[in-house]
Amino acid sequence: MEHIKQYIEENKDRFLAELMDMLRIPSVSADSKYKEDVQRNAEFVKNSLIAAGADKVEVCPTPGHPIVYGEKMIDPALPTVVVYGHYDVQPADPLELWDSPPFEPVIKDGLIVARGSCDDKGQMFMHVKAFELMMKTNSLPCNVKFMIEGEEEVGSSNLGTWIRDNKDRLKGDIILISDTSIIANDIPSIDVGLRGLSYVEVEVTGPNRDLHSGVYGGAVANPITILCEMIAKMKDENNHITIPGFYNDVVVLTDAEREELNRAPFSLDEYKKDLNVEDVHGEKGYTTLERTGIRPTFELNGIWGGYIGEGAKTVLPSKAYAKISMRLVPNQTTDKITEIFTKHFESLAPKSVKVKVTPHHGGEPVVTPTDSIAFKAASMAMETTFGKKPIPTRGGGSIPIVALFEKELGLKSVLMGFGLDSDLIHSPNEHYGIFNFLKGIETIPVFYKNFTDMSK
Repeated sequence: MEHIKQYIEENKDRFLAELMDMLRIPSVSADSKYKEDVQRNAEFVKNSLIAAGADKVEVCPTPGHPIVYGEKMIDPALPTVVVYGHYDVQPADPLELWDSPPFEPVIKDGLIVARGSCDDKGQMFMHVKAFELMMKTNSLPCNVKFMIEGEEEVGSSNLGTWIRDNKDRLKGDIILISDTSIIANDIPSIDVGLRGLSYVEVEVTGPNRDLHSGVYGGAVANPITILCEMIAKMKDENNHITIPGFYNDVVVLTDAEREELNRAPFSLDEYKKDLNVEDVHGEKGYTTLERTGIRPTFELNGIWGGYIGEGAKTVLPSKAYAKISMRLVPNQTTDKITEIFTKHFESLAPKSVKVKVTPHHGGEPVVTPTDSIAFKAASMAMETTFGKKPIPTRGGGSIPIVALFEKELGLKSVLMGFGLDSDLIHSPNEHYGIFNFLKGIETIPVFYKNFTDMSK
């Protein structure tokens, strides 16, 4: 441990400076105007891996954004850790809500403030720097392969094909991912489950053109009104989702399992205070931890139509739109949920409008084993560096590629993240603690040693 702490202490300012350089690259995968920036970020990751000591490093093209691959094979007889991360980021909108420009990183009160600082550049870069540490101190105990993609924030649509085409190159023993959170800086945790996702966009069309609301209002269907009425019918008074068959495959936890889940430290008062809300809101009969970890959801992510500019325009719009995400739990599948949602949504439409449902992307829910060598190695590593045994938790978010890795490569994943739920990922003023960044670099080499020793 001493050589780890010493190397971090001697190089932490450089680590941070390099991370800040990467955060200045606006690698927004969802917006085509940033395509060159995404490519530039891939080159940055490539150069960072080469500088850290990786071999066979290349930027691999895909029909979308590239994947960066690199490896260090010291002995084929030793275990191989496959590190996954992503360098693309969410759009920074709304820009006016940022306290500082999203791609001009600043450090404030020990926090690195920038888009992508936590999700996932800061967490991905921990692995590059931890690898550098092990190489420079001659302490890398096993083989390592890096697979860093640029399309995670838009559904990783090309990753599956690339993995299938590179199965031999990706042979390993475990996938190591840092794209999740811990409970608190003094309460470490490891996610052992993630929800799946079905993400769709809906379009409701009324008249063939925008109309004058005085001339036609009250006689022609307003798509915005119809859309709102249709969405309102998706839940009942208990916030139970009303799509027929939606809960058919949901795995219901036992009372003992629910009790274990709710043992995780959690203050409802602090939760409400942090969000500045008077009360929480969700499915009746479940706690907040259960609502965000083991229950499926139906959420509206965006809705628009008509005139939203300054001043007034008395228009009855031709179209209205919404983006909808449904988080899924074991044993739900994205294809089935998308299908039954589409059928139900279309059934709710009156004859006065036409509807269109466009699936965007999805992913399957996963539960990772807690009795595996890899999980035990991660748990012991965090206990060593935090001084406390981490708590197994269920994450509310989705990392669709975890199920993909198991399906295509036959490999389980360890979700050893170091972010916090309060890091504002996907929101203005996203940030990542310097403590968390450096703690990750300290912990990752301990995982490698534990995993190698326990695999013998």
